Amino acid sequence: MKKYGAWALFTVVLYVMQSSILPLISWHEISADLLLVAVVSVSILRGSQEGVTFGFFAGLLQDLATGTFFGVDIFSKMVIGYACGAFSRHFVKEQFFLPLFAVVAASVANYFILLLFMILLGYRFDWMEQFSGLLLPMTAYNAAFAFPVHFWARKMSERFLSKQ
Repeated sequence: MKKYGAWALFTVVLYVMQSSILPLISWHEISADLLLVAVVSVSILRGSQEGVTFGFFAGLLQDLATGTFFGVDIFSKMVIGYACGAFSRHFVKEQFFLPLFAVVAASVANYFILLLFMILLGYRFDWMEQFSGLLLPMTAYNAAFAFPVHFWARKMSERFLSKQ
C-alpha cells in the first residue's frame, strides 16, 4: 500500500509543479508535460502493464484538473505507457539517452494523438503553425525535464523493488 501512495504522491507533486511552477518559465503559454514524461519513465523502468496503469491515473488526474475533453489525456497516456513499456524490453534500461529519446518520441506521439482527436471533433487549424508553434517547444521542454523526472522515477522504482 505504501508503494501506491508514494506513486500517487509522485504524480500529484509532478502535476502541481506542472501547473504552478512551469507556467512561470513557459514560452507563449507552452510548457512541459511532466506527467507525460513520468509515464514514459515509469513505462521504461517497470514495463508496459505498470506503464498503462500509471498512464491511466496520470491522464485521469490531468483530465479532471484541466477540464478539457474528458478521456483524451487518459487515452493518450495509456497508449504511450503501453508503447514505451513494450519497446523498453528491447533496450538496456541503463542506457543514458534512452529516457531522452523516448520522451521526444512520446511527445510527438502525444501531439499527434491529441491532433487526431481535434480533427475528429471538427476543429480547423494551420498545420505548420501548430507544428512550429506548439510541437517543437513542447518537445524541447519535455526533453529538458526527461532526466530529472527519470532520475526520481528510477530512485522510487529501485526503492520499491528492493523491499519486495
